[in-house]
Amino acid sequence: MYQRDISPPRSSPIEKGIPIFGTWTRPFDDVDLLNIKHPFHLPTMKWIKNLRVKEWQTFHVQNDTYFLLAVLTNVKYYRLAQVFLWNKETRERLIFRKALPFGAWKLPRSLSNSSITSRSYGFYLRIHNWLDADLIELDLDIEPNRKRPSFTAHIEYDFSRYKTTPLVTCLPFSDRRCMYNYKAMVPVRGDMVFGGKHVSLSLDSTFGIFMDYKGYFPYRMRQTWCTGHGYHNDGRPFGFSVVESQTKDSFRYNENGLWLAGQLTPLPPVRITMPEGPDSEWVIQDLEGMVDLTFTPKEPIKTGFDFFLTRSEYIAPFGIYNGMLQTKDGEKINLRNVWGTGEQIYLRV
Repeated sequence: MYQRDISPPRSSPIEKGIPIFGTWTRPFDDVDLLNIKHPFHLPTMKWIKNLRVKEWQTFHVQNDTYFLLAVLTNVKYYRLAQVFLWNKETRERLIFRKALPFGAWKLPRSLSNSSITSRSYGFYLRIHNWLDADLIELDLDIEPNRKRPSFTAHIEYDFSRYKTTPLVTCLPFSDRRCMYNYKAMVPVRGDMVFGGKHVSLSLDSTFGIFMDYKGYFPYRMRQTWCTGHGYHNDGRPFGFSVVESQTKDSFRYNENGLWLAGQLTPLPPVRITMPEGPDSEWVIQDLEGMVDLTFTPKEPIKTGFDFFLTRSEYIAPFGIYNGMLQTKDGEKINLRNVWGTGEQIYLRV
């Protein structure tokens, strides 16, 4: 059975200018990767190092009918907000993507009590990270146009109900360049208005996964995520997030996790293959017998653009998972048509 060392809590993943790689189960008080000394081989000015640090926050929300994916990204050369909503019953969907030049704001260095607001023509987004109160809030307001109806949402991630154990990692790209990540699955409550129809989200039937990232990502970044959540045979909610990325020593250091009723199981590294391309079946497996899944896309979503010297390709289909996951206690979770997303990104910036 795969096991991973869990490090004692600490206030920051950086000590005396050196990143500390590992896995934790409590958020850091402060994450500032600019405190790393000499992240590159040559002496580098602080403003150049700042341009190399990319950051984003991701929100997955799901109930029996809807699946919502919202991502707020700051790659310093531009900012990007993406909102995708999928109605499983009617196949109605909303796709919103807004890119703004340059990084006029930064995502917070702490999740304890911080907020960020983004306003632009036809769009409003506000995130309040408030883990001191076991809460993270997301507000969205998207005005209609000829291709899509209006969309408004107020969403609250409730971290208190299951006393969820988060997965917190600092993963190496090199000795001095790293990626920080925080993620957890918790019940969600709130309201959505889509095309004039009101949808109430109940804590009893709605769950979400929240993710926070910061990193000295490679100039050509490639990552593939597989994320989903559903209910075990006995009714306990579960969720998972596994990733294949460019980080080193992924057996000891990775961001793969499984939650069952709030209890965390760190998962081993996985291999994600697409024998017939991203529009067909994805195969997700490990070498420890804890992850054996297939993902079948049902609603493909592809976006991308070239902006100055940068390029972005993003594939994020909604679909269903089938297969098996295993907890650290040896309990097997059989997945049958569990909804989730696959995300594949190529970013050159």
